[in-house]
Amino acid sequence: MTSDIKETTAKEPLNFIEEIIENDIAEGKNDGRVHTRFPPEPNGYLHIGHATTIFLNFGLARKYNGLCNLRYDDTNPVTEETEYVDSILEDVRWLGFEPDNIFYASDYFGQLYEFAVQLIQKGAAYVDDSTAEEIAALKGTPTEAGQPSPYRQRSVEENLRLFEGMKNGEFPEGSRVLRANIDMASPNMIMRDPVLYRIKFAHHHRTGDEWCIYPMYDMAHGQSDSIERITHSICTLEFAPHRELYDWLIEQLGIFPSRQYEFARRNFSYTVVSKRKLLKLVQEGFVNGWDDPRMPTISAMRRRGFTPSALREFSRRIGIAKRENLVDLGLLEFCVREDLNKLSKRVMAVLNPLKLVITNYPEGEAEWLETENNPEDPESGIRLLPFSRELWIEQDDFMEDPPKKFFRLSPGQLGRLKSAYIIQADEVVKDGEGNITELRCTYFPESKSGQDTSGLKPKATLHWVSAAHAIPAEVRLYDRLFMVEDVDDDPRDFKDLLNPDSLVVIENAWLEPSLADALPGEYFQFIRMGYFTPDTDSKPGKPIFNRTVTLKDAWAKIAQKG
Repeated sequence: MTSDIKETTAKEPLNFIEEIIENDIAEGKNDGRVHTRFPPEPNGYLHIGHATTIFLNFGLARKYNGLCNLRYDDTNPVTEETEYVDSILEDVRWLGFEPDNIFYASDYFGQLYEFAVQLIQKGAAYVDDSTAEEIAALKGTPTEAGQPSPYRQRSVEENLRLFEGMKNGEFPEGSRVLRANIDMASPNMIMRDPVLYRIKFAHHHRTGDEWCIYPMYDMAHGQSDSIERITHSICTLEFAPHRELYDWLIEQLGIFPSRQYEFARRNFSYTVVSKRKLLKLVQEGFVNGWDDPRMPTISAMRRRGFTPSALREFSRRIGIAKRENLVDLGLLEFCVREDLNKLSKRVMAVLNPLKLVITNYPEGEAEWLETENNPEDPESGIRLLPFSRELWIEQDDFMEDPPKKFFRLSPGQLGRLKSAYIIQADEVVKDGEGNITELRCTYFPESKSGQDTSGLKPKATLHWVSAAHAIPAEVRLYDRLFMVEDVDDDPRDFKDLLNPDSLVVIENAWLEPSLADALPGEYFQFIRMGYFTPDTDSKPGKPIFNRTVTLKDAWAKIAQKG
C-alpha cells in the first residue's frame, strides 16, 4: 500500500481507535498485526464520507505497518453494477492508496453457504416460510418481546433440505428465508432471529446466475472479515447495534475472531450523502451524472478540481469522534484553497468581457511581457504574455459614475494592468441602448511592470487578456448544491432545497493563450476570480473550465447576514 500524500510532521494526539490499536499491539493481540479493510457496496459512487473512511482505514494500516483490503460488499445483485466497481477503485487510487488485496464478498459465496449449513446443523438457524410482513409483526417492539415464528421448531434435517432447495432455485422469490435462531426477547431488536439469507433471482455482476440465494449484510460482513483475518473492522456508528450479532455469528462458527469498532459518521453542510438521495438527483436530472462537480462524490470533486491532499487535510482536521456532528463544508473549501494556493499556476481570464482600446499603442503591433507563474513557488518560473492595442477586461472593473471607494477604472482614473502598463480611462463607447461596449484609454510607456519610472500611483491592479491572442472558452461557475445548511434536518423535500444558482455557465469567456492546451487534473488560479481546472468535456479548440472554489468564502458572509 503506497501513498504520495505527505504526512503531517507534528505529533498529534491519538484518536480513540488508534488508542485501541496501540493497546492491542502492546498486549500482543493478533501477534501484533493490524489488518483493516474498506468494504463499500458497489451500488453508487463514493462520496466525501467514504473519502474520510478511506483515509482512516488505509491510514491506520500505513501508520502501524499493516495491511488494508478493498472488499466490495456485492451481496445485493439488484443494485450493483460494474461501473460502480470501477469507479470505487479509481477513487481509492486517486486518493493515494493501493489496496494490499482486492476482494469481493461474492468470492466467499460458497464458504458463506457452508457457514449457513453449519449454523443449521447446530440448531442456530432455521428456514422460515413467513412473509416479510409476518416476520415484522412477530418481532415485537423495543419494549415488548417478540413471538417465535411457527417454523422455528423445524428439525435440522428439514431445514437442511429446505435451505438446499432454496439454493437450487426450487422456491419462488420471497417465499422463504433463513433466519438465525437466537432470542426473540432480546433487548437488541437485531438479535431477534435476524434474516441471514433470502431468495433473489437476479443476475450478479460477477457470479452471473450461479446463485439465487444471497447473504444479508450481517451474514456476509463479519464472516468475510474473519476469512480475511481482519483485526480491526471499523464501521460507522449506525452499525453498533449489529456488533452483538457480528460477535455471535463468529462465536457460533468458531472462526477467526475479527473485532468490530464504530466511530460517528459525518454529516456535511449544504449537501447530502445518502446514496438514495444522490441516486434520485442523478436519475431525475437535477444533476448531470454522478460526477457532476456539484455532487459530493469523490469523482465529482476530482472533476471540479479538488486535490487528494486537500481532502486528506480536511479528514485530518475533522478527526474521529464517537458522536455524530454536522461538518461545515466551508472547512473543506478552506483546505482546497490552501492547497491550490500552493499548486496553482496564476493565469488571466476574463469572464464578463469589456473591450478596452489603448489609443496611443501602435496598431497591429504586439509585445510579449514576462509574468510570474506562482508567487508561492519560486521554482515555478515565468512565462510570456502577449500584449496589444486591444484588450479584454472585466465589465465590473469599469464604472462610468463610480461610488466614492471604487478604485478601479472610471473616467480619468488610473489603473495598472497586471504585469503590463498603467493606463488611464479616457472615453466610453455605447450602443443604441446606452450599454457600454468599448473603453478607450491611454497607456504610459514608461510604466512597464518591473521597469516603472512613471512615478504614477494607481490604486488598483486589473487582469486582462490581449483580444488578438485570447482564446474563447466556456466557464462553469459551480457553487453549493443546496441553499440550506442542514439539508437532512429540514422537513421540506430535499429536492425543493436545491440551489438554483449552483451552476452558472459563461459561454463567452476569454483566456490567455497559454491555456489552450491545459488538461484535466491541472490547477489554475484565474487571477482575482478563483481557482479553476479544465473539465473532462473540454475538446481541442473548445476548452471548458470549472470553477473549483472562489478566492474567498462568500457563503460565510451570506450566513452572517442571515
